[in-house]
Parts: sequence; structure tokens; C-alpha cells
Amino acid sequence: MNFEKLIANITPEIYQTLKLAVELGKWADGSVLSKPQKESSLQAVIAYELENVPENERTGYIAQGCKSSSK
Repeated sequence: MNFEKLIANITPEIYQTLKLAVELGKWADGSVLSKPQKESSLQAVIAYELENVPENERTGYIAQGCKSSSK
């Protein structure tokens, strides 16, 4: 299965599981994610969010604008 098909088959529940695993660095059973697992999981989370999550709720979102523009 290629990456695009894999992402298309991610459910919201799987997305939440992957996101939590990346955040905590371990799976729900307590086992630690390896570096390749963490990288792959983060890639899947970002790809899923690109198609399914509003921009301002995505991982790594930073609001545009700067403090000096509000003066």
C-alpha cells in the first residue's frame, strides 16, 4: 500500500492515537516509539491534517502576523 492510500484510510480514531503517540513518545500500551516509528507517525499525522483538519488546528500551526503590526 502506498503512502497516499494509507493516509486515505486513516480514521479519526487512528489519527488521535498516532498524534498522542507522537506527543508522548510511546504507544498506548507504554512501549516507546522507535525513531522510525515516530518519524512515520508524525508524517502520517501531518498528511492527515492537511486534508481533514482546519489550518488553525493543525500540528505546528503558528498564527500569522507580528506584534509590530498591531501598533
